[in-house]
Amino acid sequence: MRSPAKLALQSILALLGLAVSALGQTAGSPAGNEPPEGTLDTFISREGKDVNSQLALILQTLYEERSDTTLLLFEHDYGARVHTKRIFYAANTADHEYVPAYVFTPADLPAGKKLPGLVMVHGGYHAQLEYGYFELIAAAVAHGYAVIWPEYRGSSGYGETVYLNQYGQTDVADVIAAADYLATKDFVDPTRMGILGHSRGAMVTVLTIERYPKRFQAAVEIAGIMDFVGYMAYKPDARRHDVAQEKQFGGKLPSDNLAAYLDIEALNHTDSIETPLLALATTGDKIVPVSLNTARLADVLKAKGKVFDSHIYINAPGGHMFLNADTDEGRDCFERSFAWLGKYLHP
Repeated sequence: MRSPAKLALQSILALLGLAVSALGQTAGSPAGNEPPEGTLDTFISREGKDVNSQLALILQTLYEERSDTTLLLFEHDYGARVHTKRIFYAANTADHEYVPAYVFTPADLPAGKKLPGLVMVHGGYHAQLEYGYFELIAAAVAHGYAVIWPEYRGSSGYGETVYLNQYGQTDVADVIAAADYLATKDFVDPTRMGILGHSRGAMVTVLTIERYPKRFQAAVEIAGIMDFVGYMAYKPDARRHDVAQEKQFGGKLPSDNLAAYLDIEALNHTDSIETPLLALATTGDKIVPVSLNTARLADVLKAKGKVFDSHIYINAPGGHMFLNADTDEGRDCFERSFAWLGKYLHP
């Protein structure tokens, strides 16, 4: 197992390598072929002595240390069964950013073996890989999948550029880019690709299969945000106004910029879904109420004759996070999810 010091050094070297590579490409570009210069990125000041700069720097440092610690914990608990690789893949957006991610495969994967690929999309507001999802990742690998866990933009732990958040925009772009990246690996069968997401990740999952109906052969959404306008109606004011500051909303709430919010509401674009979809949720969810979201999604899918299945648990322990609990409902969630994926992906 890698020591924390070695892991931190490798991360620093990887980032330095990317920076040097980028500088080298710029310096060596033929005259006249350079892209037009844009605005300079603004980063947290490492030298700023004011309270706001110091607090922002402390917060980013804690996020980064937590991501390193999480990886160590996963390798400690599951390293004998699961091989983990931390990577950066290219975003397919015009800003040419890279996206951090983890790729999980069986520790004893035979040479030449091709597995179905599974994109796992985490939820949360500026969240990241955390121990609550360890068992789900390990179970996916045990069921015969190669898993990619994209830390799409909006995730914490990877610096200010990745931290910047755009609901329904950069998150979806980064998730489809993760699928495209995974599909190129020699241990993955690109014709057998699945996607599974929870909470905001489930919202991204459904938006992704709506915008890219041919990419995935099976999908699972768990406790997803399907009605984004509704979400913006009941969230605390601080969250609502923070979301409204994102680029596509222009600082405006739905009452002043409704079209921008409706554009990323998954319930509004179900006509384009071709991927078989399983929808799971529980009553008693105080974060993403089932009656406003997954239950309505199931009604719409049924009305439109889509290939889908759904199950609503009754007050599952853990509420919104019921899938992480070692309970009958949590275990059943795993069983239903992998049975659905297996029906179409044949691991």
